Amino acid sequence: MEDTPVPQVPPLVPVMTLERFATLTGLDESVVYGHVRRGYLPAVKMGKYRLINVALLQTQCLQQEDWA
Repeated sequence: MEDTPVPQVPPLVPVMTLERFATLTGLDESVVYGHVRRGYLPAVKMGKYRLINVALLQTQCLQQEDWA
């Protein structure tokens, strides 16, 4: 059985591009863009770029009742 390489995310990446987030999560870029537009994923705009706020997303996930 071959080991497929797993994308690695450094532990302290506060933001990343929508494209990189899509690659790491296995979602289509259009799905990620739609989630950002609907407010399901936190994002910040820096100049002409929109970046996923990974730090805020992680905090939100850990604060949900399911994790308590």
